Amino acid sequence: QVQLVESGGGLVQAGGSLRLSCVGSGRTFRNYAMGWFRQVPGKEREFVAAIRWNGGGTYYADPVKGRFTISRDDAKHTISLQMNNLKPEDTAVYYCVVGYYGSSWTVWVRSLNYWGQGTQVTVSS
Repeated sequence: QVQLVESGGGLVQAGGSLRLSCVGSGRTFRNYAMGWFRQVPGKEREFVAAIRWNGGGTYYADPVKGRFTISRDDAKHTISLQMNNLKPEDTAVYYCVVGYYGSSWTVWVRSLNYWGQGTQVTVSS
């Protein structure tokens, strides 16, 4: 059974930084991609960033480009999201996700198999 365990959320002032991590277990993630979504109450989950396990190709949502960096540690089956210059609008529950990467990121975001429990990120103004 696949498990995704997030850590690293918290409270930070605008302009500050946080680093989220997600450890995956339960299967090999070859040909998969892992990433992050976020959600605020009353709104749909929003894609943030993702990284392919093969080759390390990355994909970012426009609102976080240039501020967030996603990376992976193959040996530890871990991905991390370094979030810099945080803004109040980044406040959300952040979820780690994993899914098979077949042909494109567009397909990947629609075919996610597993989700973590989420970690709260709060950015104060």
